[in-house]
Amino acid sequence: MIRNIALVDCNNFYVSCERIFRPDLIKIPIVVLSNNDGCVVSRSNEAKALGIKMGQPWFECKTLAEKHNILALSSNYPLYADISNRVMNILKSYSPIYQVYSIDECFIDLTGMPKTREISYQIRERVIRWTGIPVCIGIGPTKTLSKLANLIAKKHPKSKGIFNYNDLTKAQQKKILHQLPVDEVWGIGRKLSAQLKESGIKTIEDLRTAHIPTLRKKFSVVMEKTQRELQGVACFDLEDITPSKKQIISSRSFGESVKDIDTLKDAISTFVANASEKLRSQNSHASVIHVFLKTNRFRTDQPQYMPSVAIRLPQPTNNSLTINLWGNHILKEIFKPHYLYKKAGIILCEISPTCFKQIDWIESVPSNGSKLMTTLDHLNKRFGRDTVKISTSGVHKAWNMKQESKSPNYTTDWNSIPRV
Repeated sequence: MIRNIALVDCNNFYVSCERIFRPDLIKIPIVVLSNNDGCVVSRSNEAKALGIKMGQPWFECKTLAEKHNILALSSNYPLYADISNRVMNILKSYSPIYQVYSIDECFIDLTGMPKTREISYQIRERVIRWTGIPVCIGIGPTKTLSKLANLIAKKHPKSKGIFNYNDLTKAQQKKILHQLPVDEVWGIGRKLSAQLKESGIKTIEDLRTAHIPTLRKKFSVVMEKTQRELQGVACFDLEDITPSKKQIISSRSFGESVKDIDTLKDAISTFVANASEKLRSQNSHASVIHVFLKTNRFRTDQPQYMPSVAIRLPQPTNNSLTINLWGNHILKEIFKPHYLYKKAGIILCEISPTCFKQIDWIESVPSNGSKLMTTLDHLNKRFGRDTVKISTSGVHKAWNMKQESKSPNYTTDWNSIPRV
């Protein structure tokens, strides 16, 4: 039986989220900017048509933006995460086999379901009716081919947002793959694409029919698996459970440069709280904490200092208070006055499941405060993030991101609900 793997991808997701509560923005050229309003991370179709590139620094776009009245919005991640969760809950109801691949993409296994095309249209209609988010759906026998099918569904208006690769004849499949450049294949970036083209592999059809031993020898086993996926042989399974992270990073570039240690303590405490919460959510604890500071390397007129220190914790833990204690200890060691710091962060390493814990019989083992942390997570989940937090977190605002044009948190803050 040929598998029907569907990839559901939200169109211009961040922009679409902004338009849900601002219908006046429909057909207006819009971009959403990254942290500190730096680069373009989402574009409306109107902005794309005007030549705005993905990842382009916003300062490069300002002349074009002023000429065409392009609206730039700051990222609103609480809103995007909540809308994403609503979309994914709809998609999960269609199949017990699925994989949430990113904030705006989800693979669903529709194999064995009758009337796949009708179900696809139903999914698309339900998502936009219940959430306001438009989606495109690509269907294929493998994840790689469903990704390509989704690309075709987005680019070709005749598809009406849905394209099923399995409905094509062998000749039609070959024709389409011959027309698409090899860099359109999932997982093949600019560097790898250049290497493939040097070997005479320019189109997806070239890759699909390449000599397997040569491909394996010159590239990797992953490339061979990608080739087999293009041939219709599934090599990448749908993962319904996201694997636990091996390390957790929490960092941020500051909206304004910071020079005092109290403000940096505030930032480090916030990063610790976020990373520790992620640890607990995957039932893990960490054995090592790494703290780093960075000055602005683009300001060559300023002195540069980029310290980075890691220490092993006395015991593996996911307790925010314990990790924060050691994080601030490192900060005191590496901080030097008279520098303007532009970025800071922490990395939690040597992560393992909480069920695996070796007790040190020489050192006394402090209480891990698991009940306190469970209560903290419960309250923040129920009443909103940062309802309860470490006392040194969130006091100073100088290090916060620059977000000059951020929309309200419509779905996660009662005070932000639009009033008619």
